[in-house]
Amino acid sequence: MRSPRTTRRRLLQAAGAATLVPSASAAPATKVSALQQLGIRPVLNFRGTHTVIGASKPWPELLDAAAELRQVFVPLEELQDKIGVRLAKLIGSESAMVTSGAAGAIALGTFASLTGTDQSKIRQMPDLTGLKSEVLIQKVHRNGYDHAVRSAGVRIVEVETAEQFRNAAGPQTAMMYFLGGHSGDWNVETPISLPECLAVGRKAGFPVLVDAANMLPPWDNMRKLGAIGTDLIACSGGKHMRGPQSAGILAGRADLIKAALLNSSPYSDSNGRPFKVDRDEMVELWLAAEKYAALDFAALDRECERQAQYLAGELQKIPGMDVSFAPHDKTRRVHRVVAKWDEAKLGLTVKDVEKTLLDGEPRIAVLRDGGGLMFVVFMNDAGDEKVAARRMREIFKTKKTA
Repeated sequence: MRSPRTTRRRLLQAAGAATLVPSASAAPATKVSALQQLGIRPVLNFRGTHTVIGASKPWPELLDAAAELRQVFVPLEELQDKIGVRLAKLIGSESAMVTSGAAGAIALGTFASLTGTDQSKIRQMPDLTGLKSEVLIQKVHRNGYDHAVRSAGVRIVEVETAEQFRNAAGPQTAMMYFLGGHSGDWNVETPISLPECLAVGRKAGFPVLVDAANMLPPWDNMRKLGAIGTDLIACSGGKHMRGPQSAGILAGRADLIKAALLNSSPYSDSNGRPFKVDRDEMVELWLAAEKYAALDFAALDRECERQAQYLAGELQKIPGMDVSFAPHDKTRRVHRVVAKWDEAKLGLTVKDVEKTLLDGEPRIAVLRDGGGLMFVVFMNDAGDEKVAARRMREIFKTKKTA
């Protein structure tokens, strides 16, 4: 059973956290947090919505809803159906379901495109004998996450031009995977637009799945995909949306969502049975989506920009520091501060500073960007930027003094 999610601040409040595994030698009044028992210190996140450090912090109010659901039983099919109606309304699609993250949504969308609602085909998976077995992907859209597509055993057919795409679309084409956006895509051109892909798919009889994991914020990007009748939309629920990290959304055509549901848990004889989503995660995801869809994204962006500008200004005060901003992604605004310096002249390598930040107090997680460090200011608490600036000043001052 999963322990309730908590926030960084609560984890740091060691005195108020319950002792989960009391030591025989410890005094009865001693109370330590779960992370303290494990010997792990939390980090300040200046990497962005990266899964490897938890991606985001769920909205605090989701904790109560999760606790309530864990104490009762409920038919999962009913819960999926009811929540699916709510999610579809928010997106503007025919139907929707909760999945095990965006990758789970991509896999289930692929399975649904291969089998439809045919129970014999669902049970046959991943044996593709007699089934369509090809998925088209534009070469510039290839990425590690399309492994979720390949998990179905399909053959990936790469295309680079509209002509190649039209020629490749044939009787063996089960689906097209379209990458809606990704970090650092400001200099990447997509040869074939989504409307053109949808048009060819409709004519040839195959669906187009859009990987929209990196298209938030704003929520309006989801509505735009719904408005043009995108066949399948895969979205993460645990990043900027701040729902459960282990949950996501698959939305789109009603027939395909029905097929995806049949290909997934709780149905035992299905390829997607391992992609289980529990009742509390379903409700948390729905509540997070409801809240997220109503947010003032302009205000959120202004706060991120304020933090980024402050951090950049403070870093510029460090002698020898070259500070700039990386361009925004095409589908969303993410503020990234890039700090570079002459490693030989200052006697500090980028790798050394990154490690010192991560090993220090507090721990700070950043990214490397070519010859410098990148601070992604995206989902930080107010004041995090001041801590990051202070630690950078301390590191470079200590080196200069030494």
